[in-house]
Amino acid sequence: MGVPLPRASAWGVPACAEAGAAAVPLVLRPRTCQTPEWLAQRRAPSALSQEAWVGGAAGQWGPAPLPDKGLTLPTGHSVVLPAAGLSGAGLGEAGGRRLSRAEPPLLAGPRTNGDAAARPEEHRKAKLPARARRDKPQQHSFAHRLLVAALKGHSGSVSCLDFSSNGKYLASCADDRTIRLWSTRDLTAREHRCLRANVGLDHAELVRLSPDSRAFIVWLANGETIRVYKMTKKDDGSFTFTATSGDFPKKHKAPVINIGIAETGKFIMTASSDTTILIWSPKGEVLASINTNQMNNAYATVSPCGRFVASCGFTPDVKVWEVCFSKNGDFREVARAFELKGHTAGIHSFSFSNDSRRMATVSKDGTWKFWDTDVEYKKQQDPYLLLTGKCEVMEPCRIALSPDARVVAISSGTDIVVYNTRRGEEEERFLAVHGQCITDLAFDTNSRYLVSCGDRAIRVFHNTAGHRAVVEEMETMLKKTGNKATRERLEQQISSARKALAAIYGKKH
Repeated sequence: MGVPLPRASAWGVPACAEAGAAAVPLVLRPRTCQTPEWLAQRRAPSALSQEAWVGGAAGQWGPAPLPDKGLTLPTGHSVVLPAAGLSGAGLGEAGGRRLSRAEPPLLAGPRTNGDAAARPEEHRKAKLPARARRDKPQQHSFAHRLLVAALKGHSGSVSCLDFSSNGKYLASCADDRTIRLWSTRDLTAREHRCLRANVGLDHAELVRLSPDSRAFIVWLANGETIRVYKMTKKDDGSFTFTATSGDFPKKHKAPVINIGIAETGKFIMTASSDTTILIWSPKGEVLASINTNQMNNAYATVSPCGRFVASCGFTPDVKVWEVCFSKNGDFREVARAFELKGHTAGIHSFSFSNDSRRMATVSKDGTWKFWDTDVEYKKQQDPYLLLTGKCEVMEPCRIALSPDARVVAISSGTDIVVYNTRRGEEEERFLAVHGQCITDLAFDTNSRYLVSCGDRAIRVFHNTAGHRAVVEEMETMLKKTGNKATRERLEQQISSARKALAAIYGKKH
């Protein structure tokens, strides 16, 4: 049965369908592409005012004349009348927005108004978000047999890493306004659990865990100050993070490059890119200000033992100070301790061993050096240079000395190279570890793992060089000792290291 349709003008809308007509899927829709120019390109009709696009269920489309008295539309078909400047009021609630199932893809674009030249551009713009999603850069992929895990939780670039003193947690911060605490027990597991703390209206560039692992401090990128967060365990076993009232006062005049907390919990350090290092009390009071006199600071940190603060920069040396406190715990002074001299160019970075008796430095002169710092500096004794090795240096460049001082890792750009400290030999080389330059590099407190960050992922590696160094060192000591108890202890350490290597490589070592 047909449906009589009143005559329509060239770009008008019929007032209504005949009352009592059978219900059919009738679509009255203005189309951007159905302008006179478009129709003229499609087919040059004799009278555009008498044209409409009529489609059947089979999807065949073509021009059909509109008689003076109306058009009979077969049931199951649809009609689209071209119109300009139509509103929903002219078409009822639907406003011509529904499409029949047989409508061709060409007519399925967005409904717009305006001149014909601008409409194809608007049609392309409407598809840009979908195209942008398809072209979104994928997460950088990296694979290596020594890769333990890739911790993926941050949605922004990770800028800083820090292991807790007890070795149970790894803290990370990124520009996604979150700080995450990872459980080191889960590093080898398939699932990696973490706790998340949100930073309101800012993001953390640096993070450091407190000695008791019950709090952490961050350096705020926009606020340019220290903020302290306390971790509280709830009754259900979960944790909550609460920022203490009041951030530290702003004192630095240049961007801050690093922060640190003494293992003793007595002071906090902040260092800026000029020549300033500030020593703070845990409550946010400035105890001392140090001028490094190095033209600029490239790196600064607090020693793991909590006694020293050190810095490097434009000059070819590392300067170390002792932060002194009285017996009752009151701050006394910052005294010059010793210097590491031997490089011929500015120093990028340096690192302490866990007991602060060894240090490693990497310089713009293309070398890294290994130092014995277990000296009586109060008697003017200087540190001893133990080893010099060659390395590739590309900024940003970081060096990490394992807590047991057996292994040195150097990051240059997006690559990491691992050396032993007995002979300075290269042990491992990891290329293109991250999609962006590596921003931090660290060993865990037990020297089992090496971690790095540079993009949204944190990559964890087995420290196989450390296991091999243990075997070599213990075997050498075993040949020199005759004490039964000592020999048993050394043999146990050798066996443990070999088992670790066998588990990693899947074969005997």
